[in-house]
Formats: sequence, structure tokens, C-alpha cells
Amino acid sequence: MDINLYMQRYRSLIYGVDTLVPIKNGMLVKAINFDNAATTPPLVPVIKEIVDFAPWYSSVHRGTGYKSKLSSYLFEESRKDVLNFVNGDPEKSVVIYVKNSTEAINMLSYTLCDGVKKCVVLSTSMEHHSNDLPWRERFNIDYIELDCNGKVSIDDLEYKLKKYNGSVKLVTVAGASNVTGHKNPIHKIAEIAHKYNAQICVDGAQLVPHSPINMRPENPDEHIDYIVFSAHKMYAPFGAGVLIGPKKTFEKGSPAFSGGGTVKIVTHKKVLWDDPPSKEEAGTPNLMGVFALTRAIKTINMIGIENIERYEQNLTEYALEKLKSIPEIKLYGNTQNANEKVGIIPFNIEGIYNRVVAEILSDEAGIAVRNGCFCAEPYVQKLLNIGQKEIDKHIKNPTMPRPGMVRISFGFYNNFEEIDTLIQTLTWICQNKDLYT
Repeated sequence: MDINLYMQRYRSLIYGVDTLVPIKNGMLVKAINFDNAATTPPLVPVIKEIVDFAPWYSSVHRGTGYKSKLSSYLFEESRKDVLNFVNGDPEKSVVIYVKNSTEAINMLSYTLCDGVKKCVVLSTSMEHHSNDLPWRERFNIDYIELDCNGKVSIDDLEYKLKKYNGSVKLVTVAGASNVTGHKNPIHKIAEIAHKYNAQICVDGAQLVPHSPINMRPENPDEHIDYIVFSAHKMYAPFGAGVLIGPKKTFEKGSPAFSGGGTVKIVTHKKVLWDDPPSKEEAGTPNLMGVFALTRAIKTINMIGIENIERYEQNLTEYALEKLKSIPEIKLYGNTQNANEKVGIIPFNIEGIYNRVVAEILSDEAGIAVRNGCFCAEPYVQKLLNIGQKEIDKHIKNPTMPRPGMVRISFGFYNNFEEIDTLIQTLTWICQNKDLYT
């Protein structure tokens, strides 16, 4: 099967894929979205099924009307679809719905904190701020070293686990970096973490939409304890996110958020919390968001996540080779093996500020990219070799233009012609640098 031809048929599944946008000269051009690592556009089947379901939408849980019973049934059944998508354990794992990966990690940090002593959490310097900042307040956090290519050092992971001598409660890592696209060896990391009686959490926001996930591989020592991901990065708008982990973790203590739906009994003096997942899902659930997520999963399963992965690797490999042909472009991270990353490529043009490059791409060709530090400043600082003196300058004056990068990121609907347009525009920018410097 020619995977490139196979995937072309699915471009039409993206809502608004051929939308025309205005550019600087007043013309309209077909929008090119290379900012999929931030948010993906919605799937046509997702929007259609949301509209079809809307007449049946009603309150979830405890309602006695037919629509309410149907809504409650679909909401609870959706957990099976989500768990199956990542091969979670239906006997031991629980699916908790949240707004996004950020809320999921905050919830987990609250739940794992026993409030008595500060245990150690090991993270990495490549993490999105959402998998760093929530751990700082409640835990002693330390960071696994990265090599010169920005990859996690497995040797340093084991060194730190030995160093803390059983005090590490959790190793929490990105499944794939939102800056370089590098995929971490999550099962190897899990095996080492479990060897030292620590658990592992995978921030799957960048990995789950683009690569197969298996929480239960053949080797039980490599299992994933917790995984989080966001629906808005997998073609499902309306603000749903997922936290999956052992049910027993969420049975103890009080919930991160309390309120309606989290309790069995309440008096003025006593609260008896409900069982998870209800205990952790305060307030009226986001039924439409969950419905959108499960419909997106259905579509991704129809296409085949392995097919999506292979095709996006082809796009990445093609783009990398084209970008390398432009001397003024500096690439970061792994630029050799597209099989070791998801479809994310960060770069800079020598002599032109990253924000300016991003704006030119939009103004001149209708190409959407992202620029800056991508909510992963320590990682970007390392990749750009920014020293402490430079960092201190920006701390003193946060309004200064900060060093950063331009990032392109692919979805399964992008194509090679769009990359060619990107390369032509970047070549033109480099040839006309004097207009922007």
C-alpha cells in the first residue's frame, strides 16, 4: 500500500481544510495549517455527529427523562472507547474526564500529594510547563539530564533513582516533546522507574494523536501507570481532556475539586465521597466534549493510527530534507531520523527574529506556524545554548523580546504540496532578508 496515496483520501475529513484566508497583498489563498501541535482543526464526522446528537443532549446522571438516561449511558460507555484506544486495564484503571492535559496533571499532582512529606518527582528539562509547574509546589522536583540532541539520558534517570534511594514517587515525562517532536522511550523509562518502586506518568498530549499507545505491553514491568491527553489536539474541539490511572490512587483522600456529583452523602459535619471517577468529576460533565473525543477516536481508528504515524513521518522526513537545503535555516533536535519523532520541526532563520518569520509566513503565504518558547522555556534555552546571564536579563526585564524558535507541526491531513509552498516562501524570505532586518 502506498501510504501517501492512502492518506490523501482522508484530507477531506478535516472541517475547513480548503478555507481561503487573506494575505498581505489582498489576495485570498488556501490556508495552510502547520500549527497542529497547539490545536488541530475539527473532523467533519465529529461536527456532524455533534449536530446529530444535539437534539438528544441532556443532563448526565440521576435524570429520569429518556434523553437524560441516553446522555448518561453514552457518557459512561465512552470511557471504554478511551481506555481501549490506549490499551488501558479495564479492571484496574479509571478514566477521569477533565478540560485538558494541564488540568489532568494538576489533578494528579494534588491526588498523589499526601500532605505530610514532600516526596520526590523526577521530570525532565524537555517538559511543557504543564508537566513541570504543577509538581513544584507539592513535591521535591528534580530533572533528568538531556544529551546534546535534547534527548533524555537513561543513565541519569537510573542515577537519580538510586540517589534518592526509594523516595521517588513518580517519574513524569512527555511522550513526545512539543518543541522537537522527540519521542521518549516511555516503556524503557517505565521499566527502570518500576525497578526502583516509582510510578510513571506520560504526558501524551503530543504523542496520543500521532502514534500508537499501549499502556499494557507484553512485559508487565514496562506498563504505563498514568497517561494524560487532550481532545483538542486530536481533532475534537469542545474542551475535553483525559486522565487515566489506577483506580486505587483516586479512592483515598479528598478530590482535587469538590462539589456536585462528587459525593455519596453530605451533612453539615460529614462528607462521604463517591467512588472514582465520579469523585473527581465535580459539576456537570462536559458531555459534548467527551462525545467529540470518542467520535474522533472512532475516526482515527478507522484511518489507522499506524497509518497516520507512517504518513506523518514521511511528511517530516520530506520537510527536513527540504529545510536542510536552505543554508540560512538552523534546525534543532533530531534532524536525521523521522521515525524517532512525531511531526514537529523547530527552526530559525539566521538574522531574522522568530516572531517576524512567523508573521511573514502568514502575511505572504497564509501559512500558520507557532513561534516562541512553546511553554517549554528551559528546553528551548538549552537547545539555543542561552546562558544564565542572558536569562537574568529577561528576568529583570520580561518585556524584552525573548529568544525562541519557529515551529511547524503536521497533522494527517497536511500534504507535500503544502510543504513545497512553505519551502518556497522560506527561500524567498532568506533571499530578501534585507527587507526584515
